[in-house]
Amino acid sequence: MEQATYIWDDGELVPWADATVHFLSHALHYGTGVFEGIRSYETAEGAAVFRLTEHMIRLEASARAYGIPMQYSADEMSKNAIELLRANELTGAYIRPLVFHELGEFGLNPGGSRVKTMMAAFALGSYLGDDGIENGIRAKVSSWRRISHADFIPTAKGSGQYLNSSLAKAEAVRSGYDEAIMLNQSGSISEGTGMNLFLVMDGVVYTPPVSAGILKGITRDSVIEILRDEGHDVREEELARGSMYMADEMFLTGTAAEVTPVSEVDDRLIGDGKPGPVTREAQRLFSKTVRGEVERYRDWLEFF
Repeated sequence: MEQATYIWDDGELVPWADATVHFLSHALHYGTGVFEGIRSYETAEGAAVFRLTEHMIRLEASARAYGIPMQYSADEMSKNAIELLRANELTGAYIRPLVFHELGEFGLNPGGSRVKTMMAAFALGSYLGDDGIENGIRAKVSSWRRISHADFIPTAKGSGQYLNSSLAKAEAVRSGYDEAIMLNQSGSISEGTGMNLFLVMDGVVYTPPVSAGILKGITRDSVIEILRDEGHDVREEELARGSMYMADEMFLTGTAAEVTPVSEVDDRLIGDGKPGPVTREAQRLFSKTVRGEVERYRDWLEFF
């Protein structure tokens, strides 16, 4: 992450170092917030944000799911994101809007707390490293299970629920791995700590369904559509843990991670331990798409 000049703070652009919140903000103590991760890219025709509207609609939906009253519409948030990018003179950037309960109530009920909306935009490289993008990462199955539909709202991006992912990520890194793979409460594959998961087996591409406790990722949906348009059979199915050990290819998708190959899981090579042809195709086509080089998906880009 590279420091930018401004943070967007409830309609105002404030200097990066001045973007602070009160110690007694409800979200700081109880995680009562929702957020998004969005990327902008440089293209031959100028800078563009990838699926900006869809991300802000999901932010709105996450807030609704957790009962947090949004102060700005999805359309207004999209315009605010563009304003922030321009103010920071950024083209390729990572954008992080956050809507959260601030000051008002002390105690678990956030009802009396005012809602604050902030947004950052800054330069960010490959989330799992350039070597990971090129050669694949090492992952392990976490001892921590993915949050269930009975406990949280996995389909929303709620701030507090990511403590679950943080536990799994820290455990994996301490053990010498790059990433954790999380199983759901029934033992089926769910997702990475902040990324969706794909397996390739016998020419078929598989990804866990929403019922497995995943976030319905926007990058995930994009890759599904791109691969299907290229003639691949992509199926959303429950996947057993052992499916990873027997897969020909495996990759993760997400706004920060983009399309990242997985070379091994639990010290077992995936295929021959190198990114396979479907993974490379997904990487190549996604990269071309976000940079405006595929006409079919140009409506996914919002130029500024």
